[in-house]
Amino acid sequence: MTVGPTTSPFLAGLKGRCPNCGQGALWTGFLTVSPTCSVCAYPLVEADTGEGPAVFVILIVGFIVVFAALFTEIAVHPPIWLHLVLWLPLATALSLGLLRPAKGLMLAAVIRNRLARERDTQA
Repeated sequence: MTVGPTTSPFLAGLKGRCPNCGQGALWTGFLTVSPTCSVCAYPLVEADTGEGPAVFVILIVGFIVVFAALFTEIAVHPPIWLHLVLWLPLATALSLGLLRPAKGLMLAAVIRNRLARERDTQA
């Protein structure tokens, strides 16, 4: 089971597709990984990303929101309630929006490394 010649496993992971074939669905729920690919039968559930995607998303969203909040505070000096109304929904939306692509990308990296390791041990 190898990656197709025109399929980038990382683009497939970002799109929510199987990183092995690029066609099967990667998700059964919001962040629930399918047990196997419906097209190539690759065991997707064995690829464990741990907490890596959440950490990367927290760091990226934290940088964006804190920078924007500090810039706004220095430039405009809005009241605290306006900060809460602006930055809490933005942080929530960015976190939820980035978590699924980040997990797909991390799953693709794990699967690609596993396939490379299997190829090296067979050679």
